[in-house]
Amino acid sequence: MDGRETLNRITDNLHRVIKGKTHATELIVTALCAGGHVLIEDVPGVGKTTLCKALAKSITGDFHRIQFTPDLLPTDIVGGMVYSPKDGGFSFRPGPVFCHILLADEINRASPRTQSALLECMSEGQVSIEGRTYPMSDPFMVIATQNPVEYHGTYPLPEAQLDRFALRIDMGYPSAEEEMELVQEQRQHHPLLDLTAVASVDEVRAAARQAREVVVEQSVIQYATELVRKTRTDSRIKLGASPRATATLYRCGQAYAFIQGRDYVMPDDIKRLAIPVLAHRIIVETKAAFSGDSKQGLVQELLESQPVPA
Repeated sequence: MDGRETLNRITDNLHRVIKGKTHATELIVTALCAGGHVLIEDVPGVGKTTLCKALAKSITGDFHRIQFTPDLLPTDIVGGMVYSPKDGGFSFRPGPVFCHILLADEINRASPRTQSALLECMSEGQVSIEGRTYPMSDPFMVIATQNPVEYHGTYPLPEAQLDRFALRIDMGYPSAEEEMELVQEQRQHHPLLDLTAVASVDEVRAAARQAREVVVEQSVIQYATELVRKTRTDSRIKLGASPRATATLYRCGQAYAFIQGRDYVMPDDIKRLAIPVLAHRIIVETKAAFSGDSKQGLVQELLESQPVPA
């Protein structure tokens, strides 16, 4: 079973719906292969939800969507114990989180208490209810979306939850040609309706196992580690990236190299993934933020100052 071919089929399927966003589609397939979760942050109408639905339809697994709202409760996500009048006992009713791909739409509109219901299942692949542990599906992937412009009635994601997301993706606006093509393709109906599954969950699991065999030389590991550690010593950064970020950069580097057709990770793979993996995990000092320093800009500066191994 060729895992690389499986991931290429999924990527090609996404391109049937998502036009001109090669970087975004590569990143979301990389996260799927690496067993990571994705945060898509961009303005409304650029295809955040469409990208998630297209990925879900490309795989024969279970897909659930949760529209996050201020009145959403933790039990609405993970489920809870339900009383049965028939036998007079309680039984566990699984929530929508028990699936292969979960779309957490507008995640920052729910309260911090509800947001935290995702922490255990995202980091440990399980849910604990009433002293019992229920495992998640394999693969299990959370794709969360949020609007970075509209802050009225929202609750910013805490650092602990941001750290659970392997990658953060910006969609961006399409070019004029891509936008015209998009409009023309939707004259009769949305191309998403014609999308069919091109891979099974077993094939995705096999691809993930094969990706973990990709070789990462010691010099590349050191390169990635030193890059992450620089985020903790830069005076313009209040909170640097965690060791989880280093491990994520390693795993995503393996998956990205695997998708590109290589059995080894190059420093260029780390450079390409550094901003999506690290930028959302750091907090910029207030003075630096007022001076115009952005998270992405700071990570890019650290990349340019880091010696690349030969």
